[in-house]
Amino acid sequence: MPFTTDIDWESLRGQWTLRDGVSYLNHGSFGPSPRPVLAARQAWIERLESEPMDFLVRELDDLLAEARRALGRFVGCAGDDLVFVDNATVGMNLVAANVTLKPGDEVLANDHEYGAVLRTWERACRRAEATLVVARLPCPITDAGEVVDALFRLATDRTRLVVFSHVTSPTAIVLPADAICRRARDLGIPVCIDGPHAIAMRPCDLTLLGCDYYTASCHKWLCAPFGSGFLYVHPRRQATMEPLVVSWGRTPSGHSPSWHDEFTWAGTRDPSAFLATTAAIRFLESTGLDAFRQRTHQLARQARELVTSLTGLDALVPDSLEWYGSMISLPLPPGEAAPLQQALWDQYQIEVPIVDWNGLRLVRPSCHLYTQEAELQRLAEALRTCL
Repeated sequence: MPFTTDIDWESLRGQWTLRDGVSYLNHGSFGPSPRPVLAARQAWIERLESEPMDFLVRELDDLLAEARRALGRFVGCAGDDLVFVDNATVGMNLVAANVTLKPGDEVLANDHEYGAVLRTWERACRRAEATLVVARLPCPITDAGEVVDALFRLATDRTRLVVFSHVTSPTAIVLPADAICRRARDLGIPVCIDGPHAIAMRPCDLTLLGCDYYTASCHKWLCAPFGSGFLYVHPRRQATMEPLVVSWGRTPSGHSPSWHDEFTWAGTRDPSAFLATTAAIRFLESTGLDAFRQRTHQLARQARELVTSLTGLDALVPDSLEWYGSMISLPLPPGEAAPLQQALWDQYQIEVPIVDWNGLRLVRPSCHLYTQEAELQRLAEALRTCL
């Protein structure tokens, strides 16, 4: 059903430099930035290039601190509890490098987890002679308690960390993060959350959540530039954090040393993506976060209705904002994933992931403020022909 609001969505679409003729339904993988964010990043680049020594040595520390504070306000934590990283993958690898594992230890994950996260912890466990335990969650999912029980059913006294996605990548499901964190605290198990799909799509308060680590890419729903991400580390874990890359470390600005200095000064780099995250926050807040979430959820809901009507196959979760937000994964009839995704691009210029997950073939349309209802109808018509 159409979403009604006073906002002119067609005009708002013009804030993006999207290629004509392409239906871009893959913001969940690679989210393009709107024009104000691109302009902000370019302004930072020009400021850097105009006097690199002054910018990098005298100004950057304060600029990054202010950007961290703005991001911290957005995600519900102190700016000093964050460090900028290139993306969530870098953040997850930092956690894997800093969590001490011994032979016989276990890391607990689940089968809805992003493949790169599983690979990261498989390597960390292999190097430590530990074990990555992957719990199988219910599918379809209808009850938060069942999810928590299924995950922690495999927890033991050897479990040293629980790793899960706030919003899953292959199945686009909002997991009950609060309940998972509460159960983990009751058991005395630290928690690391992979959160790229939750930032901006969902209200997020990391302090209330109480996790030990949270990593995210800001180029997804926040629409910050590519190359902007963050790692949150709870104060109880900061003293032992070490970087993956060792350079000069402590800031040259005369400020008191902080745990994140080693991460800030990891060699010369272009910090414009980090600094432009503030512009991305301003852009979404100027539209209205509630309006953004309602609009994009309504579009995902329309995709759900169109695809399930076409296939006759039920969705993986109930029709509720509790379980999915701006994107949704929907079952398709059995078949190969990659050829269908390529056909949708080659024949219709539709950019949408077709996911092969646990024996299911899923289509995962994701929507942002530039997405139009006609594009979802176009997807459904193309699927009807291709299938």
